[in-house]
Amino acid sequence: MYTTQIDHMNLHQIANSGQCFRWQQINDNTYKIPAFGKELTISQDGNTFILSCDENEWNSLWKNYFDVDTDTDYNEVENIIMESNDDFLKAAYQFGSGIRILRQDLWEVIISFIISQNNNIPRIKRSINKLCENNGGEFPDAHNLQNLSFIDCGLGYRDEYLREIAEQWSDWDRRYPPQNYDEWKLLLKGFKGIGEKVASCICLFSLHYLDAFPVDTHIRKIIDREYGGELPDWAFGKYAGLFQQYLFYYTISKGRE
Repeated sequence: MYTTQIDHMNLHQIANSGQCFRWQQINDNTYKIPAFGKELTISQDGNTFILSCDENEWNSLWKNYFDVDTDTDYNEVENIIMESNDDFLKAAYQFGSGIRILRQDLWEVIISFIISQNNNIPRIKRSINKLCENNGGEFPDAHNLQNLSFIDCGLGYRDEYLREIAEQWSDWDRRYPPQNYDEWKLLLKGFKGIGEKVASCICLFSLHYLDAFPVDTHIRKIIDREYGGELPDWAFGKYAGLFQQYLFYYTISKGRE
């Protein structure tokens, strides 16, 4: 067991922000989280967090996963928003200020957000959980996914995308990875089933390009309703992806659509 204090972090808000789909809620303040072949049980009491791992595992894996003690300055994010003239963004931030952008496994995020297309969060979770169940409880790697049963996964037309990317991913030459956000988007969009929105989600929720700004139907409605159909200036800034998460979570939680 290990206990630590973290500001600007709320487990419930992160779990329901649409960036992760395999967190399991145990009770009001506790979640079980599988990631990178490990499993963490974490409980929250204010800014105090009790973890099932030891300090070494926290420092080597989970601290980075939760974007703690990285170059993301959540105090700066708060100051930028609260000093702005954007009342809607302020309200969204105050409602979901505990959201952090997780640093998740690239392959898992790719598959999860291919499944997310034209889908809702409960169905996405069911599909991913069933994929894992069909793979013995573990998230399937590219090799296993090629031959995995999709029975009862509810994938629809997306099953073709998963098969194809599983085959292509094994052939990708990892010696020469992309070096920036634009290069990653270009690479990802070369795979069938990955368009602009999904590529932006992958860049934000795994590769941690915080300037990525995914636009789905929820965000498009917000832009049309609150910003006259034009992306606000902050959508092109270094924390655009975080601001997007505040708006998304606020909107789906409040039922403002």
